[in-house]
Amino acid sequence: MASDSPIETHHTRIVLRSAIASRLLLLTLIILWRSIVKPYDTSASINPTCLSSSSSTSASIVFPRIASAIENSIVWDSVYFVRIAQCGYEYEQSYAFFPLLPLAISLVSRTVFALFIPLVGYRAVLGLSGYVISNIAFVLAALCLYRLSVIILKDREGALRASILFCFNPASIFYSSIYTESLYSLLSIGGVYQLVSGANNVGTLLLALSGAARSNGVINVGYTCYQTMHTAYDAVFHRRSFVLTVKVLSSGALHCLCIFIPFIVFQAHGYYNICRGHAPDQISPWCKAKLPLLYNYIQSRYWGVGFLRYFQLKQLPNFLLASPILSLALGSIIHYVKLQPEIFLSLGFRGSSEDKNSASMFSPMGADRRAKGSYSLKERTSTIQQEDQILRRRKQTIKGDGHSTLPVENDSSDSSRNLSVAVLPFILHLGFMAATAFFVMHVQVATRFLSASPPLYWFAAHLMASPINRKRWGYLIWAYSAAYILLGSLLFSNFYPFT
Repeated sequence: MASDSPIETHHTRIVLRSAIASRLLLLTLIILWRSIVKPYDTSASINPTCLSSSSSTSASIVFPRIASAIENSIVWDSVYFVRIAQCGYEYEQSYAFFPLLPLAISLVSRTVFALFIPLVGYRAVLGLSGYVISNIAFVLAALCLYRLSVIILKDREGALRASILFCFNPASIFYSSIYTESLYSLLSIGGVYQLVSGANNVGTLLLALSGAARSNGVINVGYTCYQTMHTAYDAVFHRRSFVLTVKVLSSGALHCLCIFIPFIVFQAHGYYNICRGHAPDQISPWCKAKLPLLYNYIQSRYWGVGFLRYFQLKQLPNFLLASPILSLALGSIIHYVKLQPEIFLSLGFRGSSEDKNSASMFSPMGADRRAKGSYSLKERTSTIQQEDQILRRRKQTIKGDGHSTLPVENDSSDSSRNLSVAVLPFILHLGFMAATAFFVMHVQVATRFLSASPPLYWFAAHLMASPINRKRWGYLIWAYSAAYILLGSLLFSNFYPFT
């Protein structure tokens, strides 16, 4: 594997510093707002004894004020994750929260931070572990996004802008809280990065773990399906090998199954704990279904989630709250479709030879091609470096003597042409997620639900680099992010409703 170029190393450091700075900013804002604003709900510190516990862990602690500050910051869904880490799945509705984050919190609290339990108590240590996991996972997710963006966009400057936008995204408060956003982003973005890098087994493992972090992680199976679909097409129509086709389809089916396994196992675990061993008249209705899906039942019964169920006049403010992120998602989809209509309508099977090379990034046989030199990482790095040099020359010409024969608009058109077939699976994934958020879910959740989708940041970075209305788009995007960061850190941390 080729070593990183000096430009990429420099950009990686910028992304790393930006990610760390953004997390420090969020944590500072959380502490600030908690200290000067009275929380709406002061019940965060209430911690009943676990139902399965025979004795209470009420031993005296050394620093009760620090313990209280940490426990009081555990609000909204964070309460569920910490409770599950401490007590397991006690109630039916707790199965709406997937197990990877609670398991990670429990593991870290019992190992890395075990020495702090006598000082601040077990629940405070669980909260501290959750904060550390989320913030570290976010920093790693930002680095993965940059690496992935360089490969997909073939534009380091665009990848850098997109990654910095991710560091200060509108849902930032959730990435620094005890929520699954950071962990899911790391696993989903990191998993796709491994797929396009040729490490398909590692990529499948990470995407499977994303399904153990959040329910929508199973949708990431679409990337593997896209990969399998294109590789099977290549095996049938280009290589004309029946054996290879069967091998590709079998391997793809196995990888897809692996991604589904965490969701299936978790649903089976819920069925075993809730439905087994009870009389028929004492079990929940979902237990009697032909296909008992606990997650769908919980979302519908306890949270009122369902198709068009949120379309009520009283929910108009929540639709307005989600409108910026939904507009950005819709804009990115329309932008791609207008640039590459043939690729979009044909699901990437029709396009130029350059597009076919881009599709090979998702191919399991890409490793063989890279080994043979047809599409190696070194070639991609060389191509990107050449593009960077051409772009810099254009900028110098434009800013230099004023006698440029190349219009400024060509900069944006070149970056637009890089939106090849490799971007298509991300666009399809984003479209499905946006439609689900708008028509099925509580729409205000869209801000954080869509925040892990790379095309949002690629499109925003494109708008900010566009020579037409560049300053206006930059101002609007940064104002949107800043407003939601300030508003989110103020409302969310003090137990007021926010997305």
